[in-house]
Amino acid sequence: MILYLHGFRSSPNSFKARVMAERLAALGRSAEWCCPVLPVSPLETVALVERLVATAQPARVTLIGSSLGGYFATYLAEKHGWPALLLNPAVVPQRDLSHYLGEQPLWHGGGSIVVEPHHLDELRALGIASITRPERYYLFAATGDEVLDYREMLAHYPGVRTKLIEGSDHAISEFPDYVDDVLAFCDAADAGPPAPREAA
Repeated sequence: MILYLHGFRSSPNSFKARVMAERLAALGRSAEWCCPVLPVSPLETVALVERLVATAQPARVTLIGSSLGGYFATYLAEKHGWPALLLNPAVVPQRDLSHYLGEQPLWHGGGSIVVEPHHLDELRALGIASITRPERYYLFAATGDEVLDYREMLAHYPGVRTKLIEGSDHAISEFPDYVDDVLAFCDAADAGPPAPREAA
């Protein structure tokens, strides 16, 4: 299972998610793809992902996390031992999203979400002070990210395989150029030993 976790106010209709879905479809691998709509609550997001995996019971799970989804992917990778590819991941989202309390419009399809102070507390509770097993991760960090500081990403993920993209933007607008590299990471992760599972 390739499990894509989208960013704040985003959705499965995000640019990068659609590029990934289309590439897998072209390869006849759509059955591997999972990109759920994530709840506004961070704790509910984690519970949803864990429930999806428990229901599907895939042999292996590889996470792809974009922006805030990268923060969730890091927590889940550390908890479950799943490999994770991170696309301009948020490092301190409880700080960054403190400016977005209240009703916020969604990027795709209309509608909105309401960010409440307790959501920031939930984010804080999911924080990983320092990662273990750097080989579990692949970090994509764009120096031109206008939303998040790539230097925080590099500092938070020391020793991990890193693609430092000169320029670009938060959305990684040239993501189609990297999609095969992303899939290669997923396939290499699948070729490794099964991830350890926690007892139910």
